[in-house]
Amino acid sequence: MASAGAPAAAVPTVVPPLEQLRCLAVELRLLLPGLRVGEAQETTKEFNPETFWRKLNEAAVNVAREATTLTEVFSRVPLPSPQETKRFCEQVHAAIKAITAVYYSLPKDRGITLRKLVRNATLDIVDGMAQLVDVLFITPGQSPDNSDLISYNSVWTACQQVPRIPKDNKAAALSMLTKSVDLVKDAHEEMEQAVEECDPYCGLLNDTEDNSDSHSDEEDDRLGCPNNRDLYWSEEDQELIIPCLALVRASKACLKKIRISVAENGKKDQVAQLDDIVDISDEISPSVDDLALSIYPPMCHLTVRINSAKLVSVLKKALEITKASHVTPQPEDSWIPLLINAVDHCMNRIKELTQSELEL
Repeated sequence: MASAGAPAAAVPTVVPPLEQLRCLAVELRLLLPGLRVGEAQETTKEFNPETFWRKLNEAAVNVAREATTLTEVFSRVPLPSPQETKRFCEQVHAAIKAITAVYYSLPKDRGITLRKLVRNATLDIVDGMAQLVDVLFITPGQSPDNSDLISYNSVWTACQQVPRIPKDNKAAALSMLTKSVDLVKDAHEEMEQAVEECDPYCGLLNDTEDNSDSHSDEEDDRLGCPNNRDLYWSEEDQELIIPCLALVRASKACLKKIRISVAENGKKDQVAQLDDIVDISDEISPSVDDLALSIYPPMCHLTVRINSAKLVSVLKKALEITKASHVTPQPEDSWIPLLINAVDHCMNRIKELTQSELEL
């Protein structure tokens, strides 16, 4: 018989299943900041690409499996016991830690562009799993066909994307350049459509036009409502749009030619030069977007000039970096000077049409 002074045996704390899910979601999200920094782990082992991709694919399959299991057991009643929930949560956490460990094993010398793609895929998986756990915590015992569950969860889709990641830095560079080309192409098409229709806002404000007879321009200005001066281009605006469109077309041509040069002449072992080309090319699409947004009325010609100059600076830098790299074996006979001249011509015309703004 135990003595009266002996301490009582500690009773293990039983954490309710839903509280365990909440804690798991928090733990998963704590992994995200470290992944975004994404420093590679130093190791003396020689990197084996085949082993890396096999482990990454296997880890993604395991995460998807654990996500399916977790969804099934928490989408019906009764919910798992605290002990069962602990085991499920530990398995999910282990699967996520495993795939992040594989990502961290990818050395920087394999290419920064490639590491970014693997990092983004890993981030999507971890964030998707955290979203799934959140939904199961908020709506336990609901069918996995529930529309909220489907819409909030993206972990399965993210896992399915892993086998499609480019396997070397050249392939990764081509993937990123293709994305940039598509973004600039879309921006150019939207600009052209708006110009062709002579309706920059494509009739979005038609609902307000029906009642326009009862409001004067003065009243609209006082209420902060857009009037005709805000919705349409003046003749001067339309004249300025022409070289702006030409500059965006030149941007698209630059990206296409850079992508072709990388595809035809790029070498997998020249990872640093490929990374430099991708880094500066990534700046082209956002600069095009800034210029495209600035041409919508009410247009500020000075803003258009500034955004055009920024885009020209990025384009020239991208062309110069490409010219100095191994993807342009004969820079003196290349297409690069022609594109630089085309960009300069567009910018000179924009300067001519906006010169009066500088003199005010």
